[in-house]
Amino acid sequence: MRTFTIIWLGQLVSTIGSYMSEFALSIWAWQLTQSATALALVALFSQLPRIPMTLFAGAIADRFNRKGLMMLGDAIAAISTLAILSLYFTDNLQIWHLYLISAIKGGFEQLQWLAYETSLTMIVPQRHYTRASSMGSMVHYGSSILSPALAGSLYPVIGLVGILLVDLATFVCAIASLVFVRIPQPSRPTDNPNPETIWQEIASGYHYILIRPGLCALLTVTALFWFAHDIGAALYDPMILARTGGDALVLGTVGAAAGVGGVAGALILSAWGGFKRRLDGVLLGFIGAGLSKTAFGFGQTLKVWIPAQFCSSSNFPLLGSHQTAIWLAQVAPAMQGRVFAAKSLVLQVVSAIATLIAGPLADRIFEPAMMSGGVLAPFLGGIFGTGRGAGMALLYVIASVSLLLVGVGGYALPVLRGVEDGGVTDSDAFNV
Repeated sequence: MRTFTIIWLGQLVSTIGSYMSEFALSIWAWQLTQSATALALVALFSQLPRIPMTLFAGAIADRFNRKGLMMLGDAIAAISTLAILSLYFTDNLQIWHLYLISAIKGGFEQLQWLAYETSLTMIVPQRHYTRASSMGSMVHYGSSILSPALAGSLYPVIGLVGILLVDLATFVCAIASLVFVRIPQPSRPTDNPNPETIWQEIASGYHYILIRPGLCALLTVTALFWFAHDIGAALYDPMILARTGGDALVLGTVGAAAGVGGVAGALILSAWGGFKRRLDGVLLGFIGAGLSKTAFGFGQTLKVWIPAQFCSSSNFPLLGSHQTAIWLAQVAPAMQGRVFAAKSLVLQVVSAIATLIAGPLADRIFEPAMMSGGVLAPFLGGIFGTGRGAGMALLYVIASVSLLLVGVGGYALPVLRGVEDGGVTDSDAFNV
């Protein structure tokens, strides 16, 4: 796993810088707007271009050099950070600039992610799929430990400009880690007298899933999980900021707890290797995340938020790594770009809808209802409190209970329980 480890280290450093920038920009946007909808729109505009990009990204990843695509994604992200830095230096940065730049950056991030995920079967043996996926989770959660703590402490000292400069430096590390490694491409037929058009290649990814009921069921329950999750995720920052008077240190502390939990879960999974029956890891992760996030939503102080967030995040390497391992094992390497793109497109649409409705639901319905004198305050005020953030907390809990129900319901689906029957072998994966 030498090649994978080199790439992994470069992405870890780069992601720390990116998360520092995202944290600092969230603080800047909240100070400017004091609106949950404004922060949710940044996430929405990052997700929207992923939908059309994903439509073509699978065929692109299967046709073109995946290493080059990964380097392109890092380069575009660096240019995006440089654009924000230039606007801020000249006192021209506005909230709509974040929407536009997030949209451009998000589209190429989707292509980069797909190139990375479909490269795993080329550089990692099948027996290590779950372990490699859990190490990928450590990139996210390890960054979540360091980035909020670093950004929260450095923001008052070096400001947004300094943090953006750190982010730019980390992109150099990511690109350098890719320059010196070789990522094989899967074999493609060269003597086909009737090669597929781009639209046929795109359709083939969906067809591959549709004729396999187990994969269809897995994609369906995953979409339901992430729909509920992303409603809550869109409320996470504004809910904490609203309940703490905009305290960046509290937000950073909770974010660090998330990172510690995620790294702990990923480390355990990397050493253990995961469940033999990978579906158990997926569904138990759904259930654990739902329980933990429900407790988080009921909390109003760090005494509740820190342990709840730690427990919540520890479940995501479990569910994500086992799910990725199932897809890697069940999809032929030469088809993975198109199939993973099809899967991702469904999840991106679901996520965009969830993010789009979360802000308005919070600002227009749940927040007014939980204000002093609001329609729900007499009934639920004793549990969630009243005032700013209480309505968002109620909506967060509703979304979190839905995660739990998806996990429990998954065990009741026979077609889902058979998703791991069959699959491709290591010899198939390394046929390059």
